[in-house]
Amino acid sequence: MDENRTGEKRTDGIRTDGTRTGEDHIRTGEDHTEPDHVEQDRPHPGDPAPRPAPRPRSRRRRLLRIAAALLALLLLPLLTAETALRLNYTGDPAPGTRTRHQDALWLGHAWVDGRKTDRDVEVLARRLRGTGIRDLYVHAGPLEHDGTLPASAYPKARRLIAAVHRELPGVRVQAWLGDKLASESPDGLRLERAATRAAIVTSARQILAAGFEGTHFDLEPLHSGDRDYLSLLDDLRDLTHARGAVLSVAAHQIDPLPALHSFAGTTTGHPKWWSQAYFGQVARRVDQIAVMSYDTMQPLQSLYGGYVAQQTSLALEVTPESTGLLMGLPFYHENRFGHWAHAETVPAAVRGVRLGLSRTDAGRARFGVALYVDFAATEADWRAYREDWVATPPTAS
Repeated sequence: MDENRTGEKRTDGIRTDGTRTGEDHIRTGEDHTEPDHVEQDRPHPGDPAPRPAPRPRSRRRRLLRIAAALLALLLLPLLTAETALRLNYTGDPAPGTRTRHQDALWLGHAWVDGRKTDRDVEVLARRLRGTGIRDLYVHAGPLEHDGTLPASAYPKARRLIAAVHRELPGVRVQAWLGDKLASESPDGLRLERAATRAAIVTSARQILAAGFEGTHFDLEPLHSGDRDYLSLLDDLRDLTHARGAVLSVAAHQIDPLPALHSFAGTTTGHPKWWSQAYFGQVARRVDQIAVMSYDTMQPLQSLYGGYVAQQTSLALEVTPESTGLLMGLPFYHENRFGHWAHAETVPAAVRGVRLGLSRTDAGRARFGVALYVDFAATEADWRAYREDWVATPPTAS
């Protein structure tokens, strides 16, 4: 853009009527004709210094100022929120805020496709004895995009279930079923189709017939307010309760800031979080709800732990006491956008869980943690779970 000078354009020493300025050049009573060439007046030593022409304003500088102001407006709420999370991580957990023997463990597909044997179950049992693990979510899917589930996906399920009951009496084995939803892309499972929801219920029926004691659903990305999902849960609850089985779900995190899911959905197309009200609607329809309280984008252990404490409190506030609430622990170590292994640690998560439980409902009986996932866990993860949450020495192998 051309830069414009300010002020009125003029020629120094010449009036607009063409007459000279400075010393009188018209003699009294004497005719005078203006010469053809008029010399410009030289500056007089007593005259004030001429004012410099104003410098052009820089468009780039203005844009930078505007950008800085907008950035400050965006960062201020973020910095405020992060400070609140850090404060949320302070203090001491209340005594007794440890395992209530309602914990769960996600297990990979190898346990039902033949790769794992009875010997592996024995090793797993030695690790789990003396902990708070009550439920195993064993991956038996994924579902097809039309909601169906081929029996070939879990050929060794009965053998696994029998071995677990033999080695770990009282531990339930649930089928972990899931699929990618077509909520953010054209490819995936479509809950808005009645036929798809009916097929999912049929898949749950055949899983229970195979000996599983419950169904654990993980459908992502599931947007807050999805009524078709609630309708599906109503149908699944009727089925599982009629069979004396458990209906369990993996849940998205709750808005850490008011209506953050709406803002994220508008700006990125990926809402990520659920509203607290929607979380409560889901929790009232199931027997267990496990919060996927990892992949939080937090860069420090203290911020991650404070985030988990906040999520624990938010979930406790809207989960009925008749529903088991579990908070997810990160038993994996990836570094990618949204997850930093050095920040999202088991000790930080457990401390956050205990702080949130202490502040909101320290006596909640149906409460636990869910460990994700067996095949990525390290000895340090298991040790932190035992020492910080179970407080029980490991059983000798």
